Amino acid sequence: MYAIVEIAGQQFKVAKDQKVFVHRLAGEEGDKVSFDKVLLTADGDNVTLGAPAIDGAQVGAKITRHLRGDKVIVFKKKRRKGYRVKNGHRQSLTEIIIESIVASGAKKAAPKKETKKAAPKAEKKVEAKKAAAPKKAEAPKKAAPKKAAKADDLKKIEGIGPKIASTLVEAGISTFAELAKTDAAKISEIIADVRGNHVTDTWPAQAKLAADGKWDELKKWQDELDGGKA
Repeated sequence: MYAIVEIAGQQFKVAKDQKVFVHRLAGEEGDKVSFDKVLLTADGDNVTLGAPAIDGAQVGAKITRHLRGDKVIVFKKKRRKGYRVKNGHRQSLTEIIIESIVASGAKKAAPKKETKKAAPKAEKKVEAKKAAAPKKAEAPKKAAPKKAAKADDLKKIEGIGPKIASTLVEAGISTFAELAKTDAAKISEIIADVRGNHVTDTWPAQAKLAADGKWDELKKWQDELDGGKA
């Protein structure tokens, strides 16, 4: 039996006891992980297709180790400009071993429901008194709500596109200052589901320059970058 499953934005054909190298996952060595985006399962001649995922199907695995992939050389040259840049990149990876493939009936973890606490009786009495108060009595002025920090255009960071920018904002990172304080490895975990090979090593440093208003220095550095790679 085998399945085609989406893990960290990539699709893999997996079978039980198979080792797979995927983009870095959150978790420690030995942790159990499960993946619900199963696109296809096949058991002999019995093949099931999802639309796009199969409801109730699940692939279970265990994290065996974290590592980095082979170095990839990136060479750039501009003719008649005397410009030559050679860079290397090693992708952060996680090795997992497939432990189980469930074709149907797997239970997804239900989100925790927030229970509303009943208001104390004393508060209800106070509200009733306020409702019965004469119209002439002026209600106390409410303090003006604090203005939320204005979001920055994260797409000004080399290597960040609209999809990554919206993903970071959903994770609570909406300004250059917040991005500068976030570790590159943590950023990689946040955008793990965004398709593509993203290098986040320089993003916090770029964001620090943007937060400090050093746009000329940032622009000069970005001219030497390619997709965020130093």
